[in-house]
Amino acid sequence: MRVRDWFAGIMILGLVVNGCVQPLKEAYTGLHMESWAYQLQDADPSLIATSGFDLVVIDYSRDGSEQGAYSAEEVRMMKKAGVIPVAYISIGEAESYRFYWQEAWYTEPPAWLGEENPEWEGNYAVRYWDTAWKAILRAYIDRIIAQGFSGLYLDKADEFTYWADSRKEISEAEAARKMIALIRELADYARERAGPAFYIIPQNGENILAYDTGALLETVDGWATEDLFYNGTERWDEEEMAWIAEHRFPYLDRVLADGKPVLSVDYVDDGSGYQGVNRERIRDYRARALSRGYIPYVAMSDRALDELHRIEGIQP
Repeated sequence: MRVRDWFAGIMILGLVVNGCVQPLKEAYTGLHMESWAYQLQDADPSLIATSGFDLVVIDYSRDGSEQGAYSAEEVRMMKKAGVIPVAYISIGEAESYRFYWQEAWYTEPPAWLGEENPEWEGNYAVRYWDTAWKAILRAYIDRIIAQGFSGLYLDKADEFTYWADSRKEISEAEAARKMIALIRELADYARERAGPAFYIIPQNGENILAYDTGALLETVDGWATEDLFYNGTERWDEEEMAWIAEHRFPYLDRVLADGKPVLSVDYVDDGSGYQGVNRERIRDYRARALSRGYIPYVAMSDRALDELHRIEGIQP
């Protein structure tokens, strides 16, 4: 029997203490959903509550800052409407607009802080196995739990390849083991405080499962992935799709085989409306994702993730 299955039984029946059954607050029955959305800027809890999406990934804050953080009441409103609100957190990069950032780091960075991501200004690689970075993440998670979110969306799970491929500081196997350890540590930390039904969903880096002995797959409640069928508004060519079929699909299918959802987001909507070529591209992406059993989310091609993107009759 898996640990999470054991938890589910305990939560249903109650915890036996001194011969008496003590009922617990939540029962872990797995993550069940048919639709999801992804918005990291200026999310409106009222709009989310009436959107019809089953699960919505948002930042803990409207603008990423401490001042813009959502209130516990706003998160509770979404949950009362039947939405599963999951909080975004980057575990593989530090972000200069977060509460933990210190100005001194620009000139005197701590040993665990790496170089700035050339594609995303203000995002810096981190040696994610460092105890100081882990302490920052725990403080971040404390805030998210206090707000009442239902889980964590762990971005940059694929950062293990950066330190192996780009910096060559450690082997890929060692980098993968360190990332697996981090995800499990964060999951344990969060569930000790929020309960075993607190969801953990990594984004990208699904090939890390090649190094997993089963503990990571047991820990997570699903997996999210970007750019699986399209590169923006362009379909991946045959060579690239063959690579994806060999190096990405098998790991995502392993998640499915474990009874957990795969959340797919491709940035295929060019903003011209649900018509013509744009409609055909959206329909093609959705059909491809659904045919594999993945749950699709059509995002705008500018990748800003600054709106809750609904398409009447299609999404959700």
